[in-house]
Amino acid sequence: MYLVGFMGAGKTSVARALGRRMGWRVEDVDHRIEAQEHQRVADIFARQGETYFRGIERAILQELLPQRHVVVATGGGTCVDPDNRSAMLADGAVVWLDVPLERVLDRVPADGRRPLASDRVQMEQLFVRRQAAYCQAHLRVDASRPVAEIVERILEWIDF
Repeated sequence: MYLVGFMGAGKTSVARALGRRMGWRVEDVDHRIEAQEHQRVADIFARQGETYFRGIERAILQELLPQRHVVVATGGGTCVDPDNRSAMLADGAVVWLDVPLERVLDRVPADGRRPLASDRVQMEQLFVRRQAAYCQAHLRVDASRPVAEIVERILEWIDF
């Protein structure tokens, strides 16, 4: 199962809670990238650039695709790449954690930890552009709800 959505949607938190309920392993794409590269995502963006980051992200996703009984918290831009999106949609359930922009702005500080959030105007434009990719998920869930409710909705949908 793949959780997609904008930064601050709660993908990591929901993945952990969902994994616990299902007894499945949880993988976070951004955390795997940081472990592999021995640096934070923000530093990768600053030093090597977004193109380099997206290449690593694609490789990590390819490693995760054949694995089973895993809840994958993707990065905010993972499913924007058409190849990544197609692979996830063909492989398993893709759930869009949809959160209103106002909530994102409340949740995501403009402190440099998230490189694409430092400029609020650009972040708003990015939010709008990414909606077209996210809406292709198999299920859309209102991610402004509490994590427990989100998990219940997903479990109900997959009849778990």
